Amino acid sequence: MQTRQLLKIAALAAGLTLALAGCSALSTGNSNTVVLGGNLSGASEVPPVNTAGSGTVEARFDKSTQVLTWKVSFTGLSGPATAAHFHGPAAPGSNAGVVIPFAGSTSPIEGSATLTPAQAADLLAGKWYANVHTAANKGGEVRAQISVR
Repeated sequence: MQTRQLLKIAALAAGLTLALAGCSALSTGNSNTVVLGGNLSGASEVPPVNTAGSGTVEARFDKSTQVLTWKVSFTGLSGPATAAHFHGPAAPGSNAGVVIPFAGSTSPIEGSATLTPAQAADLLAGKWYANVHTAANKGGEVRAQISVR
């Protein structure tokens, strides 16, 4: 009976050790990944655009590798998207040049890029926005300021 109890205790200790190790691994991994995003709308454009278009930007930035990955989804635009990209640095209500052009303009747009330290600092400070352009709205039909989630 004592042997059986010792085996149960040993199994419980081993399980607890594995669980704690798993938590540590998750914590370490999560501390290097920043989740970012924004909601695309015409109201966020500068100047604002009256459109039924909307969408979302979902992104993750890995601080250890400096790699940004993204997925941009949109619908309801006045016509097909003609271009889409990240712009910066710019605060909400301000415009800026293209930082990263997206490969393609059909929703959803997915991609990744390695950022410079200056680009990463601007991104994490909320100074980037995503913009989707159409023929009817050459300056952009929907825009989302990117922020940490």
